[in-house]
Amino acid sequence: MTKAYSYACRDCEGMEACPASVVAESRQEVWQLMGNHARIAHDENPDDWDQETRDYLETLIKEVDV
Repeated sequence: MTKAYSYACRDCEGMEACPASVVAESRQEVWQLMGNHARIAHDENPDDWDQETRDYLETLIKEVDV
């Protein structure tokens, strides 16, 4: 089985209604996809995320088997 990483936007506090989720081969790719999603769906600029927010979001990235 191969390892991958996932993020579900609905797991983020305040985003429970968002259906978006991503799965990628690396944490770095998940971060890129999360940033794209934040820009497009939530009109957020990931460059504005402070370290506390980044640390919290990191806890929402899960290792999965694919």
